[in-house]
Amino acid sequence: MCNEKKDIFSGKICVTAEDGNLDAQVDPRFGRCRYFIIITPETMEFEAIKNPNMEAMGGAGIQSGQLVADKGAEVVLTGNIGPNAFQTLQAAGVKVITGVEGEIKQVVSRYKTGELVPDSNPNVGEHFGVQKNKDK
Repeated sequence: MCNEKKDIFSGKICVTAEDGNLDAQVDPRFGRCRYFIIITPETMEFEAIKNPNMEAMGGAGIQSGQLVADKGAEVVLTGNIGPNAFQTLQAAGVKVITGVEGEIKQVVSRYKTGELVPDSNPNVGEHFGVQKNKDK
């Protein structure tokens, strides 16, 4: 059991964020989130990456999935994720946890305790973030 828990947070994680710091709120969108926060949970060292796909005409989920995988994240914590982004991340071996909300620091803490578990399917349909983006 101890080894399993260590494996839960031994690698980098990515949290979708509304701003580029650990006090920010989780952005509910994956492909069109404002920032990706790449965190090493043990040390809480992080890199904030402004999402270059936020205003993409199409393919934001796939491109964002590739970006996150290229940064070495092993797990993504987000509010919502569509099927294309989910497939892209799964193909890269990245686990996805959806339904996440709150402050980044608190979410990472919940992840480290094992409270948040990976999903086996996307939780929204295609183009979900496009409608959300138009509302902002």
